[in-house]
Amino acid sequence: MLRALKDNWALFLGILLLMISNGLLATLLTIRGIALGFSEVTIGVMQAGYPLGALLGAVVAPKLVEKVGHIRSFGALASLCSISAIVHLLTDDPVSWSVMRVLAGFCYPGLYVISESWLNAKAENWYRASLLSIYFVVISAGASIGAAMAGIEDTNGVMLFGITSILISISLVPILISNNRAPEYSAPERLPIVKLLRISPLAIYGAVLNGVLSSGIFISLPLYGLALGMSAPGATSLLVMATLAGAVFQFPIGWLSDRVDRRLIVAGVSAVAAVVALGLATGMLAGHLHLAVGLMAGMLLPVYSICVAHANDHLTPTQIVPASGTMVLAINVGILVGSLSGPAIIGLTGPAGLMVFFAIVSGLTVLVALFRVARADPPEETGVAQALSPQGVQMAGELHPEAEWSRGNNR
Repeated sequence: MLRALKDNWALFLGILLLMISNGLLATLLTIRGIALGFSEVTIGVMQAGYPLGALLGAVVAPKLVEKVGHIRSFGALASLCSISAIVHLLTDDPVSWSVMRVLAGFCYPGLYVISESWLNAKAENWYRASLLSIYFVVISAGASIGAAMAGIEDTNGVMLFGITSILISISLVPILISNNRAPEYSAPERLPIVKLLRISPLAIYGAVLNGVLSSGIFISLPLYGLALGMSAPGATSLLVMATLAGAVFQFPIGWLSDRVDRRLIVAGVSAVAAVVALGLATGMLAGHLHLAVGLMAGMLLPVYSICVAHANDHLTPTQIVPASGTMVLAINVGILVGSLSGPAIIGLTGPAGLMVFFAIVSGLTVLVALFRVARADPPEETGVAQALSPQGVQMAGELHPEAEWSRGNNR
């Protein structure tokens, strides 16, 4: 792992700065929107611009990189990201903010594709798994740091947006001054969603439902804290707790899913999350708010990783990379739905309504997983569940060892 970190520190630093800026901007917009008098529905529509842009970016950005190269694409997309952050200082118009969220959603996935494909090209087979583990830690740490920074007092309302823009600009430096040549790149094909749905229904349904829940955590949790009467730093501390808990639980839940039917793991952790969410909704866990939120998020956030691993269990090595792109699209559909639903529910029913929503969607996940258990036997051979995060999932298929073996045998 030390070799992987030493050889790729510049790229990891660039990705870390991008994740900090992304986490900071997403949380900051929610808190600042409330301070400006935006309704919860308005904030939901604004934040839904990001997954909408990500759906476009996931398709267009790889083709852009293929056409004009890594360096020019990275510079162009980073500049647009920086602009999207600064424009929020120039206007308080929610429509303009929504447009900028679409732009950010389009650009950030492109920046991830560039950084990650460069990282993948430098990865040697013998430390490929370690590289993915480091990558997961980096994106989780970046998201947590960014969310925590959103709670910093900003008396003039300018500093944090400026810091976001600076972080995006600085992320260019380690990439652009690296003495490594840009790798060859070709836009990956995607496995048709209908085909993947036939191969592994739980993978698609689980990814969509988990996208709804993930956006509820990353977008609506700060609103939930504010609706409870917490200060901005207090509200962001809930998100930091959720993000860190998701990172901590990823590995033990993934380890367990490698030894027990993954569908049962999805059902089990979702059931625990549903019970905790109901406890928060009824006030039974109000005295242990941070611990309860951490446990709920710790159960929910690893589900996407398990769904990807479950899909890979049913795929041939040549299908893994195309399927990873399809899974990215599936989770972004869920994130789009969740971004619209979560804030609207808080606005209509209050903070308890969000937890009821979490419980219902988690319950649906339990039912889907148990239905698949009843309908089909588990695969005889399974791979290893990789730790993935909804904030940065482009690289999972590319770094899958079996996918790399397949590419090496089909050149």
